[in-house]
Amino acid sequence: MSGFDEIFDAPAADPMAVFDAWLSQAAASEPNDPNAMSLATVDGDGMPNARMVLLKGHDQRGFVFYTNLNSQKGAELNDNARAALCFHWKSLHRQVRVQGPVSAVSEQEADAYFTSRGAESRLGAWASQQSQTLQNRATLDAAYDAALAQYGEENIPRPPHWSGRRIIPLKIEFWQDGAHRLHNRLVYHRATPDDAWSTRLLYP
Repeated sequence: MSGFDEIFDAPAADPMAVFDAWLSQAAASEPNDPNAMSLATVDGDGMPNARMVLLKGHDQRGFVFYTNLNSQKGAELNDNARAALCFHWKSLHRQVRVQGPVSAVSEQEADAYFTSRGAESRLGAWASQQSQTLQNRATLDAAYDAALAQYGEENIPRPPHWSGRRIIPLKIEFWQDGAHRLHNRLVYHRATPDDAWSTRLLYP
């Protein structure tokens, strides 16, 4: 079990600095995808949806992931631009929860990340009509082959329907496993992205 983290006794002023430290430690201990996070959105009927996505960037502005904007999560965020994230690092007995509004990344950010991906992933972004009904696997394979024939493996442009979204945190909770299920919980909160962070401890 991970040892007690002093942030619970003396909270840092900046929660992103704490997140940086925890993510760095997770990268050294998690067997797979320390940047995996559960993304929760809400559909038009008020039904929540959650799925795993990968964190592809984070700074003072927020937490970034990329997706097909025509996907279910893309459509739900277009209608209700608020989301929640949950990171769970089993090897460290830690969890981080995030809530906040969602905004689009810039075209330049999306282009830069798309260019950094492997050719197969870039072609897949053209081939997949994410979340739409697929008749059979052969249809998807044919779409991939068509994208490969059209663009090759070098200068593959970013599809107009593929970009990134940034969750701007208004609430970040750090959780660490404690003895006898007396866990440690520290919440950072602010009313708007321009406000200073306040902190409070929660009962487990």
